[in-house]
Amino acid sequence: MEIARHWRLKNQRYGLVGEVCPHCDHKIFPPRDVCPNCGDEAKDAFAFSGKGQVFSYTTIYEAPAGFDANAPYTVAMVKLNEGPMITAQLTDLGDAPVEIGMPVEMVTRKMRNDGDERGVILYGYKFRPVFVG
Repeated sequence: MEIARHWRLKNQRYGLVGEVCPHCDHKIFPPRDVCPNCGDEAKDAFAFSGKGQVFSYTTIYEAPAGFDANAPYTVAMVKLNEGPMITAQLTDLGDAPVEIGMPVEMVTRKMRNDGDERGVILYGYKFRPVFVG
């Protein structure tokens, strides 16, 4: 990833910042500038809570290049409390089984190195279980 693109996406990747439509209050992630709900312009920034629940999931055993050192890992569709659904890797699972409806929260974690061991370390959002006890 080019450094300029990395900096352009940092709010989205590190803070889970999307947009909210000022016309219909629809929450949008990732940012699109046009509301998919009403079609009007939507450029108002919105910081999501990072809380949600697992809607669906799968375990990746044969990872794509650059992620093969992490295999196996679990990827989930997470429905955020504010409405949007996003795809992200699950982390910090321990021995807990992944379940549909499991509450999760966003955390920032290392995704990969861009280039060799001296390259840029790329971080992004992942989700971990929220254990209610």
